Amino acid sequence: MATTTDTIFMVRPSNFGYNHETAENNAFQDNSGNETKEQISEMAKVEFDGMVENLRDKGIEVIVYEDLPDRMVKDSVFPNNWITTHQNNVIITYPIFAESRRMERREDIVDDLKERFGFERQYFFEHYEGESKFLEGTGSMILDRDNRIIYACLSDRTDVEILEKFSILMNYNKIFFHAEDADGIPIYHTNVMMALGEELCILCKDSITDEKERAEVIDSLEQSGKEIIEISIEQMNHFAGNMLEVKNKDGYRYMVMSEQAYKSLNQDQITKIEHYAQILHSPLYTIEKYGGGSARCMIAEIFA
Repeated sequence: MATTTDTIFMVRPSNFGYNHETAENNAFQDNSGNETKEQISEMAKVEFDGMVENLRDKGIEVIVYEDLPDRMVKDSVFPNNWITTHQNNVIITYPIFAESRRMERREDIVDDLKERFGFERQYFFEHYEGESKFLEGTGSMILDRDNRIIYACLSDRTDVEILEKFSILMNYNKIFFHAEDADGIPIYHTNVMMALGEELCILCKDSITDEKERAEVIDSLEQSGKEIIEISIEQMNHFAGNMLEVKNKDGYRYMVMSEQAYKSLNQDQITKIEHYAQILHSPLYTIEKYGGGSARCMIAEIFA
């Protein structure tokens, strides 16, 4: 098993914009700008294309699927919430909190991945939407694939029952906890306060409010041999927790993040990250502001 992949897919947005439904529990979204809907959508496309170019320039394989414009979905640029792939030839699709986002799940993408990479089994969790229970892929779960551990902060979008189902199905141990921002608002996705690489973990420790839960997370990470690089809540608010380690075909590692996240880091944090992976950052200000997600949210990893 490997925690880091060299092949990813991304979805180029056609109708990106602010989603009032997801903003109910995503405190990272901001609709205060003066741009028109059309301008926001076009700016998001430019940011998306720039990030893809940066990744491909480093030799990382990026499969790009075009959005289906007739579906009029605003958050399709964040595919990691509805699908994961696994090295035992498995694809899993997930229940999504916002009804407006459920159309992002696409059979044509699943079928193409099966054809390209030989996935033979698919598990469906989306029926939990009928019970108002949700688990939004690698937004909800940080997967340590090497050590078979799930890290997850519980929220409206991350249900402990489905976590249990996933952990049994895929043979993972689970560590769940509660995390809040500076205003005491539950953090909607684990991947905004935590990022995991093969040898490091970016962690907003202060967001884990319960001391016992915080100690359990830290102990597990240390037992797994990860160096913890701590970020502040303020840095988390600049998406410094929303990173992803990937590698190219030569095995060279990169920590992918936004320009905003990079600018929030201090030199000591940068030095520690670059001990393990070269930093690769792209400007994603529009996507971050209106979508409430950043670089990691835009990437669906392929493990085959």
